[in-house]
Amino acid sequence: MSRARTRATRPAGSGAARRRSRNRLVALAAAVLLAGGTLPAAAAQAAPAGVGAAHRAPSSAAVPASIRQVPLQGAVNVRDLGGYRTYTGGTVRQGRVFRGDALSKLTDADLTVVAGLGLRKAVDFRIPLEVQYDGADRLPAGPAVVARPVSDLGLFGTLITVISSGDPARQEAILGGGRAEAYMRDIYRTFVTDPANRAQFAATLRELADGQGPLLYHCTSGKDRTGWLSYVLLRALGVPVSSAEQDYLASNTFRAAYDARLREGLKQSGRMRNPDLLIPLQEVRQDYLAAATARMEADYGSFYGYLTQGLGLDLGVLSRLQDRLVR
Repeated sequence: MSRARTRATRPAGSGAARRRSRNRLVALAAAVLLAGGTLPAAAAQAAPAGVGAAHRAPSSAAVPASIRQVPLQGAVNVRDLGGYRTYTGGTVRQGRVFRGDALSKLTDADLTVVAGLGLRKAVDFRIPLEVQYDGADRLPAGPAVVARPVSDLGLFGTLITVISSGDPARQEAILGGGRAEAYMRDIYRTFVTDPANRAQFAATLRELADGQGPLLYHCTSGKDRTGWLSYVLLRALGVPVSSAEQDYLASNTFRAAYDARLREGLKQSGRMRNPDLLIPLQEVRQDYLAAATARMEADYGSFYGYLTQGLGLDLGVLSRLQDRLVR
């Protein structure tokens, strides 16, 4: 009798809610474990014995889904981050998170395409000088535009100055001899070390966790600041490192023709005798990403440490990211 009364007074759906909450913690625990992090106590208790071994991805799950470019005339590196398989057998939802390059040159036809994405927010990681030079975002009515600048260590201003000089010797002195590559590695390290940069990335991830999407974030080329956040987000969702890296490196494919035309234009105009000096700045490279991840591990011990200590994302935020963005 008492057991029946207990069942009758239990709130409807509470068992299902607890199961969903437990499943989210188990998924998060597995993802963190496989990403090389240290499990928090709550997640470790929620995870069944052997969770790491049980959820090691089979070969099919380790192969990333096709990268989904949004075809536009005025931007070349806009993509849907959905479709990737996770370690735990889920799939990143499509139509929730988009990454991109500058949106200031979108055509009227592009605006129709972007309107179809149903964006609620567009986050701009460009610094004010980039916006001043390239123009503000051109978007359809609807999404809120948020300026959230992430430092480029003065690279954009340096490039304007050195290219405008038209001086081959000066250009070689600043960009040649591996100096451009070293500059890029320094920029990537600041994604981890600079508190203001971390705050901008963290704010965007919290908005995604809180359901403020569909959301698009972008910088100028959509490859470095945008590439780093995309890498972090995919790994936080439990996407294999190899797939997150492939998404990062895909910018080279999407930007190759546009960047080659830019270099040729600079040569034809006489502003650069050797525009190939720009290639290390135009490309994404594995060693740039490695510079950031090595700094991350040195400062925080692991990827999970970067998420929780560096970005200040607690287990609740990470769990909500899983719930919102993985099916």
